[in-house]
Amino acid sequence: MSVVAIAPYEFTPRDVRENFPAPLLYIGWEDHLMFCAPVCLPLPPDTPFGAMSAAVLPGIYGYHPDFARIDWARAEWKKNGQPWTPDPAKSLAENGLVHKDAIRFRTPGLTGIKGSFS
Repeated sequence: MSVVAIAPYEFTPRDVRENFPAPLLYIGWEDHLMFCAPVCLPLPPDTPFGAMSAAVLPGIYGYHPDFARIDWARAEWKKNGQPWTPDPAKSLAENGLVHKDAIRFRTPGLTGIKGSFS
């Protein structure tokens, strides 16, 4: 069953960039369902992408037993559902990330606690 609007549905979205201290970035870890959904973080656009693995993600995912075993050189990334190769030396903005982009990373060989995807 489809829904049809009976009148124009026009409004100013409340999640525009100007309403946040920094652009929002959604980040998810594939094959680790202990984290059932991506996290959403306000990250300054000049943040080096390499800081994600060193300073940002440990506070989010660091308590998972697999986290300490991640080989970041082998991590596979997706941006908005498409394969993507970020440059760790460049900033988030220089890597083309903008407000409300979604990135996901997969860590080959790591599939959750005892291979359970959790």
